[in-house]
Amino acid sequence: MKHLTFPGPVAALLLLASCNQGQPATDTPANTPAQTVATPDSAIQPTATAPALPEPYATKSATKRSKVIGWPAGKTPVVPAGFVITEYAGSFNSPRWAYITPNGDVLVAESNTVPTSFKKKVAAKLELDTSKSLKETSANRITLLRDTNKDGKPDVRETFLANLNQPLGMLVLGDYFYVANTDGVVRYAYKAGQTKITGPGQKILELPASGYNNHWTRNLLANADGSKIYVSVGSGSNVGENGMENEQRRANILEINPDGSGEKIYAAGLRNPVGMDWAPGTKTLWTAVNERDELGDDLVPDYLTSVQPGAFYGWPYAYFGPKEDPRRKGERPDLVKKTLVPEVALGPHTASLGLAFYKGQTFPTRYQQGAFVGQHGSWNRSEFSGYKVVFVPFAGGKPAGKMEDFVTGFIANAGEKEVYGRPVGVTTMPDGSLLVLDDAGNKVWRVAASKS
Repeated sequence: MKHLTFPGPVAALLLLASCNQGQPATDTPANTPAQTVATPDSAIQPTATAPALPEPYATKSATKRSKVIGWPAGKTPVVPAGFVITEYAGSFNSPRWAYITPNGDVLVAESNTVPTSFKKKVAAKLELDTSKSLKETSANRITLLRDTNKDGKPDVRETFLANLNQPLGMLVLGDYFYVANTDGVVRYAYKAGQTKITGPGQKILELPASGYNNHWTRNLLANADGSKIYVSVGSGSNVGENGMENEQRRANILEINPDGSGEKIYAAGLRNPVGMDWAPGTKTLWTAVNERDELGDDLVPDYLTSVQPGAFYGWPYAYFGPKEDPRRKGERPDLVKKTLVPEVALGPHTASLGLAFYKGQTFPTRYQQGAFVGQHGSWNRSEFSGYKVVFVPFAGGKPAGKMEDFVTGFIANAGEKEVYGRPVGVTTMPDGSLLVLDDAGNKVWRVAASKS
């Protein structure tokens, strides 16, 4: 491709134009609960009460984009007393997600947002995105880390799989390794302990990936007996402004068989459901959802919610229960009425994307069975939101206390918009530690309980 150069003022204008969300649409919806798994409406029960929220446009929609400056030597994020955080591995190219194989290897998906329009290609070429989200190309690989001597630091590092297409979700199921590229799910023959895959893959599921694609990430999760795989697919827009005909099979969690057949929409109306996990001791799926922008500083909160099969969670017509989005007013009162309230509000514009329930034994008892959520940080608030990992205590498979900060220290200087990195994926390790993926800082951090 021929590289283009532009003077500074022109480049800045192009970047601003590339961020324009467009105007709300008035199209007929594509995804509705009628397309989900067959669950009677009477079986879908509210599980939470909506918090008090401000009215739309109570404050103006603001923009505050971070400037990633990287981690100085010796500098780390901050964890609570009783824990220690260390660099598990570094020198990545946007480490976005991690998966632990049955034999304990750590697989790291390296991928990032890439430009899909001329304006964004220009912005990426000129490195105008100081938040390090938009780059000319994506590494498109999965890196394997192995700790052979169990000292909490990997001593084997290999390229496990390359030449992918914005990979994120990973899964070992039976004799197969699955990877969720932005445009589909591919599986490969796999044997436990192998350090790289060289054989051909089989694409078992096509996924929509065209047009606006900031929500390019696709995650994977299997049920307990391995009979079903769940695939998260974010929306293709902020609030359907590009037309709902462009949202087919998006803003959903899909359910498929291990061979890719039998696709159903497990749950709908989830704007960008990236993190998925099962609450310990239950058969209940939970997800962290990155909600919509441009309704003001305090709308709409991202959330953590249980996911009921066949349920509808509002996007784009409503949010946090039957609170109608004014940009889609009067279009689908039937779906507004059906919208479920999420259990946990995670704060507005936090970009809550990572999710891992703690199933280890080495953290203090109060953390066991609770949920860790990686908050990548967003642009649509006058003050920084997110840029941390939060913890939500659980008991009996349900939230049992207020959300609290767990890993902080990513913001270097809020006044100068400077951050060291941006946390996203979180993963629990077999030894009870927690991995935090920092895609802007190009590091994987390890949080462990302090030894007494």
